[in-house]
Amino acid sequence: MDNIVKCKDVDMTSGNLFKKIFIFALPIMISALLQLFYSAADLIVCGQFGSTNSVAAISNTGSIINLIVELFIGLSVGSNVLMTRAYSLKDKDKAHKILNTSVIFSLFIGIIIGIFGYFMSEIFLKWMKTPNDVIDLSASYLKIYFLGLPFQLLYNFGAACQRACGDTKKPFYILAFAGIFNIGFNFLFVVGLNLDVKGVAIATVISQIISGFLIIILLIKGNSLYKFNLKALFFNLNELKDITRIGIPAGIQSAVFSIANILIQSSVNSLGTIVMDADGASSSIEGFVYVCMNAIAQACLVFISSNYALGKKENIKKIIIYSTAQCLAISLIIGSLVIIFGKQLLGFYTSNEEAVKIGYLRLLILVSTYSLCGLLDIFSFSVRGLGYSLLPMIITALGCCVYRIIWVLTIFKIERFHTNLTLSLCYPISWLMTSALHLISLIIIYRRLKFDYIEMNN
Repeated sequence: MDNIVKCKDVDMTSGNLFKKIFIFALPIMISALLQLFYSAADLIVCGQFGSTNSVAAISNTGSIINLIVELFIGLSVGSNVLMTRAYSLKDKDKAHKILNTSVIFSLFIGIIIGIFGYFMSEIFLKWMKTPNDVIDLSASYLKIYFLGLPFQLLYNFGAACQRACGDTKKPFYILAFAGIFNIGFNFLFVVGLNLDVKGVAIATVISQIISGFLIIILLIKGNSLYKFNLKALFFNLNELKDITRIGIPAGIQSAVFSIANILIQSSVNSLGTIVMDADGASSSIEGFVYVCMNAIAQACLVFISSNYALGKKENIKKIIIYSTAQCLAISLIIGSLVIIFGKQLLGFYTSNEEAVKIGYLRLLILVSTYSLCGLLDIFSFSVRGLGYSLLPMIITALGCCVYRIIWVLTIFKIERFHTNLTLSLCYPISWLMTSALHLISLIIIYRRLKFDYIEMNN
């Protein structure tokens, strides 16, 4: 076929798809691991050299930051899907429109949300019932973090477009380079200048600025199909509509986890600073398992989008099966390592023995069942790759967000169940129900696939 997708690194429509999915996902995986490592470094540096409540303060902001970031990472999925199809069909004009619109939109929305978040930080934290001994430190960190949001979104949208064309390595190199500066500035600002959580936040913003500028340079030097030209910068409203039509449901799906987690974080805050320390440290560690599985899901999305654009139904089935197998293998291998070395890993974050004990129990519950969360992503991303963005959003909102809120407002309110263990148990139960619903919808949609005329409507 003349229009076969031969991306820079991976041919997505033929050959050994099992191997190619993993090769494509590997740089995404390493990039996400690096991001987590840098976030973990923030907590570890503050835990070892900062003030008493610095780890709890930074951990407390995680659910708010994740809500904002996940929403717009989800939006970038719209750019990723559309760019993948434009690249698959060698549609240069459309690729340019998508790229230009994505860059302008990411900067504009990043500035707006950054300003809004800066002035609302303390209000957000009060809504979450943040303890008085933590709220000032949390507010300082959150305000500075929001200042770097435009650059973070610029990188996310730019990297999504770059990866859609098969190049997952260069966005990874950019992230690695920026991350080295992040760690270096952490030690400079926290250990050298005693800036505590403010120093960690400033280091994070500097790394975001570096990654944002570097992704633009990379896109300017891109190939003729998706090369970014500052002199020919333009905004296309129709492309924005398509990006948001696919991206908003994806963003909301990602954000609903954080919406529920904000309520859960508020519940954690009610249990005291030690539990906050334990929860923040274990969340950081378990994230290393999640992002590895999620990288496979992102690769699955791109591969399915490419094969769907060219009408290769049998490949789509193989991609789903291969991605599922890889997700389960990753969950088993990395999850086992986290369980074996969990207490030692938690010790890097906090020296409080009670916090380590509480955090390890949470790790045992979540990491041992994390494969369910990975399958949730695989199935929902597959449905989205087939052009259905609204359905997985609704299923995830009901299965994860609404269910967890009901759990917190009912089971957790019972006095004998008012513990961190009760909060932890709501995660695997919600993953099981939601992944099952996504699988059912995927099977139904796959069986109804037709390729005579592909129209991206729900």
